[in-house]
Amino acid sequence: MAAMQTKKLEIIGQAACGTPPDQVAPLYLSAVQAGWPSPADDYIDQQLNLHELAVSNPAATFFLRAAGDSMLGCGIHDGDLLIVDRSLEAAHNRVVIAALDGELLVKRLIRRGSRTWLAPANPDYPEIEITRREYVHIWGIVTYVLHRLSSR
Repeated sequence: MAAMQTKKLEIIGQAACGTPPDQVAPLYLSAVQAGWPSPADDYIDQQLNLHELAVSNPAATFFLRAAGDSMLGCGIHDGDLLIVDRSLEAAHNRVVIAALDGELLVKRLIRRGSRTWLAPANPDYPEIEITRREYVHIWGIVTYVLHRLSSR
């Protein structure tokens, strides 16, 4: 197993209510084919506001920048933008932001019987049992991940 690297998550900010109209993009009615191509419609169904799509509770939502590669298996890469909702329940198998001994981590919450772990999505990292840890706090549930596919 690789030595556990610790990179801190960077808090980007909190979601604000209302988005200026210049921050919307067109949403096309047709889905994009990932297999064989089909004729595409050029019909714009509506305007899409990513804030309205990804933020259901602005007062409880904040943004973080992920650091490290322990969550690659669930699509979270180093540098990704995480959208986190504090109003959702921290249930089994959800990806959470946890404060552990003063450090923020992004991990999957795993419950097995009466025991609880913060689990990575990369086999190179160990699970962290938090059942009897004093200083663990779940900050919220990761609801969306945004990452760039290629460099600028």
